[in-house]
Amino acid sequence: MGFDYKLYSLVYCVCNQNFRRIYFMITGLNLLNNPFLNKGTAFTKEERAKYGITGMLPSTVQTLEQQSVQAYGQYLSKQTDLEKRIFLMNLFNTNRTLFYKLMGQHLVEFMPIVYDPVVADSIEQYNELFVEPQDAAFLSIDDPESIKDSLKNAADGRDIRLIVVTDAEGILGMGDWGVNGVDIAIGKLMVYTAAAGINPAQVLPISIDSGTNNEELLNNPLYLGNRHARVEGETYYEFIDQFVEATTDLFPELLLHWEDFGRGNAANILEKYQDKITTFNDDIQGTGIVVLAGVLGGLNISGEALKDQTILTFGAGTAGVGIANILLKEMVRQGTTEEEARKHFYQVDKQGLLFEDTEGLTPGQIPFARKRAEFANNAELTSLEAVVKTIHPTIMIGTSTQPGAFSEAIIKEMAAHTPRPIIMPLSNPTKLAEATAQDLIEWTDGKALIGTGIPADDVEYNGVTYQIGQANNALMYPGLGLGLIASTSTRVNDEIISQASRALGGIVDVTKPGASILPPVAKITEFSQVIAETVVKSVVEQKLNREEISDIKAAVEAAKWVPEY
Repeated sequence: MGFDYKLYSLVYCVCNQNFRRIYFMITGLNLLNNPFLNKGTAFTKEERAKYGITGMLPSTVQTLEQQSVQAYGQYLSKQTDLEKRIFLMNLFNTNRTLFYKLMGQHLVEFMPIVYDPVVADSIEQYNELFVEPQDAAFLSIDDPESIKDSLKNAADGRDIRLIVVTDAEGILGMGDWGVNGVDIAIGKLMVYTAAAGINPAQVLPISIDSGTNNEELLNNPLYLGNRHARVEGETYYEFIDQFVEATTDLFPELLLHWEDFGRGNAANILEKYQDKITTFNDDIQGTGIVVLAGVLGGLNISGEALKDQTILTFGAGTAGVGIANILLKEMVRQGTTEEEARKHFYQVDKQGLLFEDTEGLTPGQIPFARKRAEFANNAELTSLEAVVKTIHPTIMIGTSTQPGAFSEAIIKEMAAHTPRPIIMPLSNPTKLAEATAQDLIEWTDGKALIGTGIPADDVEYNGVTYQIGQANNALMYPGLGLGLIASTSTRVNDEIISQASRALGGIVDVTKPGASILPPVAKITEFSQVIAETVVKSVVEQKLNREEISDIKAAVEAAKWVPEY
């Protein structure tokens, strides 16, 4: 009855064997230091008196809009992208509402600052630039008994609906970065909220510190993580089991997002839990979902069918295998038998084309490995160029982190055998990209349909402006996450993924000369809404929702958060 629970801290205590709820008003410095409640100079005179902060702020009372103008000016005064990121992280840790108001106004400008590619610099210098995250949970494999307490402490009584967790063994383009990789989880959640409106008070970034094999970190006296090699095998998986059990017990309506786990562990973890809880792996599935959307968008432009494509993935790690699996499942969904569909896929790694007798194949690579008897020149297929000349791919996807791997000779060879080649150099950051959009357009005389892993400017060629689609997971996961949360889904299955991809791929304007195969990041809030509604519809049709939903649009709107005081 007029009681503002958001400004009170809930404490449970045991009195005479019974639980009692005791509320304490959050006041003074505790209020100003709480990023979810702090309004800074926007606190009114009455609020300042009520919450014991009179005299702790300048006299002027500002609006949120005035604060955002002031903060943006401060942001622009920073000289480097890393300085800008540090400024935004400090704002994030101080006033969550103001941070998201500002990010919403400058989303396209801020996304590469808070996430890829600038997050790479932040991770590399994490120990030297450490900015204490207000609400991240750090779980040590050396202390499994404290998992549940650590989660409770970090959540601080909040109703957590979304967790992004990483052990940072396989950060794309960077490798193993130990506890420093927590910035990946934090950045992902920033995009979830800014792009799709997921409530920042309902999310939690988590770092699983299982050690590191990065000698640079182990030898750095400032390194903040466990100073030993990565723990592997049974001990590692037991810790993951305890983590999953604790999170699902504490947060029963949780969506669990796995990020940047190592090649072998990522697939094993997803396979174990995907049919038991609401979960997905962004590297295995998220990248694949966006690539599928890009492929479908490209095929909408070319007028061709997926069943007629020859697909080459260069870089057969977690992302490359995940992409191939998503595309394979879609081909099967469209009517091709799995046996026939597999004939359309080729995986190329550092050894060349993967064969059944290639040493060291991962479980994910094995189903895509080819028989040597298929190729008279199998001994020669040890390079990307040799494979392209032999199989004539119509779709080529790069997740290799090998800069310039898509050479002029390779691209011209590919373009000579297909009228509209779909080429997606996805490795990031920029210095690791397999090719540039400008080169791909020029080498194919404007025929290539391109998706890049990093932002790319429009390309002017022969009087046509070619818009370059960015195959950024951020095009998909915010809307997917919002839809899963809004629908109270109990699972994330292939049908949901397919419908989300179709929704994203169907947004492109196929009639426009130089049309992109994916919609622009500038419209991410709009198509995140479309994807979310598509996901809710699929969940309801499959009867996977925990709670009854009669109005899909209303369910999505009810799950969204707006940054305002």
